Amino acid sequence: MSEFYTVIVGILAVLAVTGLFVGVTNDAVNFLNSALGSKAASMRTVLLVASVGIVLGVVTSSGMMEVARSGLFNPGMFTFREVMKLYLGVMFANVILLGLYNSWGLPTSTTVSLIFCLLGSAVAVSLYKIYHDPAFGITDLGDYINSSRAMGVVSAILLSVVIAFTCGTTVMYISRLIFSFRYTTLFRQFGSLWCGASLTAIVYFAVFKGLKTLLAGYRFIEIIDSHLLAALFICWICCSSLLFLIQRFKINILRITILSGVFALALAFAGNDLVNFIGVPVAGFDAYSIAGAAGNTEMLMEPLAENVPANFYILLTAGGVMIVALWSSKEAILRVTKTELSLSTQGEDEPAQADSSVFSRTVVRVALNINAGLERVIPTRVRNAIARRFEYEDVEHSGAPYDMIRATVNLTTSALLISLATSLKLPLSTTYVCFMVAMGSSLADRAWGRESAVYRIAGVTTVVAGWFVTALGGFLIALLVGFLLIWGGTTVFVLVTLLCGWILYKSRFAKKKEEETAPEAKTNHDIIASLREEVCHTMECATKIYDRTMLAVMMENRKELRNLVKEANDLFYQSRDRKYTLLPTLKHLQTSDVNTAHYYVQIVDYLNEMTKALMHITRPAFEHIDNNHEGLSKEQAKDLMSINDDVEHIYRQINVMLRNGDFTDIEMVLALRDQLFETIADAIKSELTRINEARSNTKASMLYLTILTETKNMVLQSRNLLKSQQYFLTHRAGASTTWIKPQTAAPRE
Repeated sequence: MSEFYTVIVGILAVLAVTGLFVGVTNDAVNFLNSALGSKAASMRTVLLVASVGIVLGVVTSSGMMEVARSGLFNPGMFTFREVMKLYLGVMFANVILLGLYNSWGLPTSTTVSLIFCLLGSAVAVSLYKIYHDPAFGITDLGDYINSSRAMGVVSAILLSVVIAFTCGTTVMYISRLIFSFRYTTLFRQFGSLWCGASLTAIVYFAVFKGLKTLLAGYRFIEIIDSHLLAALFICWICCSSLLFLIQRFKINILRITILSGVFALALAFAGNDLVNFIGVPVAGFDAYSIAGAAGNTEMLMEPLAENVPANFYILLTAGGVMIVALWSSKEAILRVTKTELSLSTQGEDEPAQADSSVFSRTVVRVALNINAGLERVIPTRVRNAIARRFEYEDVEHSGAPYDMIRATVNLTTSALLISLATSLKLPLSTTYVCFMVAMGSSLADRAWGRESAVYRIAGVTTVVAGWFVTALGGFLIALLVGFLLIWGGTTVFVLVTLLCGWILYKSRFAKKKEEETAPEAKTNHDIIASLREEVCHTMECATKIYDRTMLAVMMENRKELRNLVKEANDLFYQSRDRKYTLLPTLKHLQTSDVNTAHYYVQIVDYLNEMTKALMHITRPAFEHIDNNHEGLSKEQAKDLMSINDDVEHIYRQINVMLRNGDFTDIEMVLALRDQLFETIADAIKSELTRINEARSNTKASMLYLTILTETKNMVLQSRNLLKSQQYFLTHRAGASTTWIKPQTAAPRE
């Protein structure tokens, strides 16, 4: 056996371990989110339960490896050399795809990535063989690709979006009608029956289906299969009775059900998604072993089509790596949960970083019209009775995004769907199912109110669209990489390997940088300290951006202006995100501390307006130069540089006072601001005179006047920031001071 193929097997092994770490970090949220979102147990307890589920899941996932071995292509049509290049193309394409998606901030799915990368690489190698064999044509591509199986897999993945959302909505709606948000009294009477049904579903699908291979041949299992309905009924009675007894000891059986759901979902995740991480490397190792035993690297890989169980020790090792990744990525997992929690949290707070879209606004309008039509049909008494069941009340007093009833529905429904797909050997996307079930349950729970519905729908559509883009991107990248590897030989192999190594290193480095970000502020002191630091940082950045923009405009430096537009946009969106999360942050402030809340509202608003003015300076400046318009005249440039010097002087004084907390020179800043406004007014009058005398270019004049107007707004908001900071600090110190209301700018578009 050539050492070249040994190197390929080694690379596949390294990529398998890397894939396990990356996949667990990204996908663990699927089975942890409901338990963490409802605060049913501590993080340590949840991870312990999930770890046990992962171990049992990986040792019983052997059958799913068939998808990577022969599920999407016919290995009997490919030689060992071609199969190894095919598998290597899949793994390299996965690395490139995840690297691109991470850098662009787009959501992805490991299942979709695997399926479509396999298709792309298999098509590339197939086209290569067809091109070099005169006996075959493009119409023979179907002999190489298992098209029927591929369409079945793709259909299962796509249908999972609709099925999961529908099931999550239906089950949650029925559950909430039964128990309402004030579920404690009714739950003490009938809760054991409801949790018993959930536990029965978990036991059957996650154990008897997930562990079917391990338990095959036992007489007990055969009896259950032949008397399924009776077995399920007996299991429900037993589970309900056991939970009823446990409930008599004042133990919250919802916590038991939720942890059971975590176990079942972790088992299903490991059994169903393990193929996404190690399926291709394991198949490559199997091909290497087959060719090595035969001593022939040109043999056809028909033995790969045989359903041979995967090596138990490889599966066990993979499970160990997954558990290490799970425990070592706790902070990263908590950050990943924010996306789903922000879209499913009970309340009217709009999700961060979500803008409404035409589609989301249309959906909300259609839903409102349908609701209005139903209200005219359904009797008022029935509507009021239903509405009372959905009146939100936090009876658990845990401060969790949602209660344990919804967490139980999320986990149970997701486990049922994923375990069923696993038993049918369909690589159903765990990410799709868990996310869409959570979205469906939050919709049924009326978490999507009129104040936040458009933002939540926009967030969901962004995630789903990212999944579909993953399919196309994975196929095209794998197609290209597969062509390069099969055609390019050793040189291309080395170059692509180095490229993927660099992407992995860069992704890991960026991840460490992200983990070094400051923790979220929780107390009053933390919130004020965080905001003060942000104000100082924003002011200092704004000073530099403004100064560099003026110089770049004079020099007509298009590249520099493009970079400045990006920096100004980032600064604005940071302050805008702070403004959009205003209400959730105010809830952290003590209700009696009205002055702190008042200060926070003012500062956030002024900060947002100041960065908006800066953005309205950099964008027109870049567009002017980018469109190759005539530059500013000498008179305009001289006026702007003089104003730039004045702005820099004012901002330097403001930054010093903000950093030191010493506001003794605040009146001097006020005087400098007034002088600057007079200078700006004189500059505007001079420009109007030049326009009347036809001594100024129209486009240049528009840019010049825009910069002057936005500079005035920017300095005005900065001065207001300083004044509010002074008022707050002196008030907190107990000093007697009269607050002069800061000036406000004219209404903005």
